[in-house]
Amino acid sequence: MSLFGIETEYGLSVEGHTAAEQMEDSSAFVSSFPFHAYEGWDYSNETPRNDIRGFSVERLESDPLDAQWDVGRPRFPEKESPNNRVLVNGARFYNDHGHPEYATPECRRIADLVAHDLAGERLVRETAKAYEKRIGKKVRVFKNNSDYHGASYGTHENYLVPRSISFEKLLKGLLPLLITRPILVGAGKVGSEVGRPCKYQISQRAEFLHELANVETLYRRPIFNTRDEPHADAKKWLRLHVICGDANRMPWSTAMKVGMTRIALELLNIGECPEWQICQPTRTAEMLSKDETLKWQVELENNSWTTGLDILESYLAAGERFLRGRDAETDWILSEWRLALLDCSTDPMHLADRVDWVAKLKMFQEYAASNGWNHHTMQSLELEYHDIDPSVSLFSTLEKMGRVQKILDENRILDSMTTPPGDTRAFLRGDLVKKFRDKIASLGWKNATLRIGDEIRTIELPVEWKNGANLVSANDIQEWLRFLE
Repeated sequence: MSLFGIETEYGLSVEGHTAAEQMEDSSAFVSSFPFHAYEGWDYSNETPRNDIRGFSVERLESDPLDAQWDVGRPRFPEKESPNNRVLVNGARFYNDHGHPEYATPECRRIADLVAHDLAGERLVRETAKAYEKRIGKKVRVFKNNSDYHGASYGTHENYLVPRSISFEKLLKGLLPLLITRPILVGAGKVGSEVGRPCKYQISQRAEFLHELANVETLYRRPIFNTRDEPHADAKKWLRLHVICGDANRMPWSTAMKVGMTRIALELLNIGECPEWQICQPTRTAEMLSKDETLKWQVELENNSWTTGLDILESYLAAGERFLRGRDAETDWILSEWRLALLDCSTDPMHLADRVDWVAKLKMFQEYAASNGWNHHTMQSLELEYHDIDPSVSLFSTLEKMGRVQKILDENRILDSMTTPPGDTRAFLRGDLVKKFRDKIASLGWKNATLRIGDEIRTIELPVEWKNGANLVSANDIQEWLRFLE
């Protein structure tokens, strides 16, 4: 399996501040990161305007809702802003359009990715405590995707896939899964900000998807993002940039969100991916999210219909037929997928210990049984669920009550705060930051530029890297480079 990772933009609230101060708050927040890190980022390989369909757009669109706060305020290009940190675990922590964003290091195993996603929550929480102390005001951080005022922020997945898989094949093979997977991994949301009103929906992101496919991420958001920015050899690889997913608090949902997508990519690679022709994909994504009957019917182009569960079943059946036995992690994903579909078809409430939208709905229904369903009260409870401060988070309360399925040992999460995956190029990045920070001239996903005496030398962090053991014993940068070579 090749590399994959998750970028999470966190919601930030500072006592007494308004949205007009969001950019400055986010920048100051990131600069309060309290641990050892390299300050800076190499933007030279970033190509966000390039489209995998073979062209480049002149500029990327801004969200008018966000832009209104920028009128008359000085703005600096992000590459000139001093709010980038590269961490000893190989991750990147930075200010992205007014949101603190934690990008996990590259991983090859689902368990590593979940551990690093949870480690990111802990590191962001520690930064919040440092920032609170610095400014003397209450700071709240939310792992969610909406501010309830019409603005959405992303939780993006990244999958390095062979360039030989065409855009048409990727779109055709993945679109049905991306539209229907919130049934099993959606984060859930009280009410609606865009489109058809509803009391409760299964996805935080679905109603903000307005186009089938484009290169944008801030406005006119698509189900299928076509950004061509591989952060690797562009002749061999492209980076599938999935922007339609939700921010999950449930570790199981994070694992399955990525695991199900990887299964679909493997099926694409061997020519065994299911095919569905879904009518009006963006409308269908929103309707599925807001279907309070939980029947999840999907209209097809041949004047017929199916259900979201049937579409998910088709991917699972193909996975069980062609991928079962490939490795232990693939088998775990397939088994959990089978169990979840069975539970969902029997009673979706059976997923309350694994799936955020179900856990929240069950909790809200329990509250409403005594107090009634008040929209604003439910939104307040929802924010408390997504608050990453365990002393106030309702998600943490569910964990303490034993109502959250545990899939990782606590020590693995703690280790991931300081240790990169040993089998990806993130190990090289993290090791440089940990031991040779003073030798780094610039650092990014793909390259490291180092000061070796009077020489400036740029090295590529290879995608194929799988063994960090030799570098652990390197005590100087020359020895480190010899091991790498």
